[in-house]
Formats: sequence, structure tokens, C-alpha cells
Amino acid sequence: MTEDAELRSVAEEAMDAGVEWLALAGAEWRERKIKPSGEEVTDADVEVEDRVSRVLRRRTPQVPVIGEESAAGGPLPPTCWLLDPIDGTMNFTRGAPGYALSLAYVKDRQPSLGVIDAPALGRRWVTAGTPGPATPPSGAREVSRAVIGITGAGAGNPRHKAFIGRLYEEAYRIRMQGAMSMDLVGVAEGWLDACICIGPKPWDVAAGTALVRERGMAVLGPGGRKFAFGSPVLAAGREALARELMARWEAQS
Repeated sequence: MTEDAELRSVAEEAMDAGVEWLALAGAEWRERKIKPSGEEVTDADVEVEDRVSRVLRRRTPQVPVIGEESAAGGPLPPTCWLLDPIDGTMNFTRGAPGYALSLAYVKDRQPSLGVIDAPALGRRWVTAGTPGPATPPSGAREVSRAVIGITGAGAGNPRHKAFIGRLYEEAYRIRMQGAMSMDLVGVAEGWLDACICIGPKPWDVAAGTALVRERGMAVLGPGGRKFAFGSPVLAAGREALARELMARWEAQS
């Protein structure tokens, strides 16, 4: 078995541990709490992170595991696992199906493997380890014809409101699903023509970034450069469309 295949096997085993526990967790695990950042969290987020991390540490003890609920801050190791135990916690606490477990293997500061599992939808997406087609799937090439996902806008930020309002007028349709991993899956699968993620944390977008890039599309940061962890915004889709979205974001004052 190649190294990539072995890592995928480890990632799926770890993901199984989280998904299987979550399927049996009672309603009391969904009770929401508020972090100092203002984000919602549940005991289920913490428990899933623990269960997934235990498998990763047992199978790959040499690789650090960085999870959303236990991250200490500071720079990421160049090689690590990045885990969001429940991306879309607000959806999860309300019984909506748009949440996912998101796990990525990062090598040389770039996500090289991704697994995203949406338990309520019964779907899992895994990078195959081989590049996608040179030509991405057919879809819109300009904002006026595109269905665009937006995640991370929050509430009360005038710039975000202005950007969303302008995009609402100019795009064919916008969608706000509330989970960055699922927006990136949407781009990879063609449900969305593009997406923009505002304030992405590494664990929010690492697995989805690997999936989108493997499907032959672009994931960009400010200036139209290749997205890197720590960037304040991310745009994904066909390269021309992602660049157009990023340019509109940067032009919004």
C-alpha cells in the first residue's frame, strides 16, 4: 500500500470513529454553548474531536493533530492533521442536515488529502490522490450566471453586508449553507459554481480545498494568489470565476 493510500485508510478509520459515535449520541449532546469568540459549540464537537484524534494519534503518532476545539493557537506545523469535528455547529444544534466532519492531511503547509462526511445526508467525500481533469466540470464562467455559496459572513459587519447585497444583485443566485466544508464540496460536485468563505480557519477549509483542487479547480486568496492558511478570505471555483469573486471582495470598501 502506498503512503497516500495508507493515509487515506487512517483518515477514514478516524472519521468512522467520529461518525459512528455521533449516530448514537443523544439530544443532550446538541445543547449549544457560546465560545468567547461568539461561535456556538456543543459537547458533541468536543467528543467527536477526541474520538477522531485518538485514532489518528494511535495510527500516526508522529503527526500532530490540530483540532478546532483544542487548538492552542500559533503557527501550524508544516505537516499535520487538521480536524473540524462538526463544521456547521449551528445547523447541527438546530437539527438541520447541513453539517459535516472535516479532516485533512497537510504536507508542506498544503492540504494533500481530505475527507468530509455529512452524517445527516449519508454522504462522504474523499480525495482520490490523483489530479482531476485538466478541464473542470461544465458550469458558469461569470458571476452573472453563477450560483455562489457564501459562508462566514456572520452578522453586523457593514463590509460583509455590502458585499452580500451587491452579490445578491449581480449573481444568478447566492446560497448560504452555514458550513464552509459543504460549500467547498458543492463547488467540487458542481452544486455551486463558486464559493467565497470569509474568515476561514485552517480546519474549516483544508479538506475542501484538497477536494476542489483535485477536481481541477482553483482555491484562491487575496490578490488572486493560491490560498494559504491564515488568509482572511477564500474564493473557489473555475479560476476565472474565483478571480472575479476575489476582485469584487477586494474592491468592496
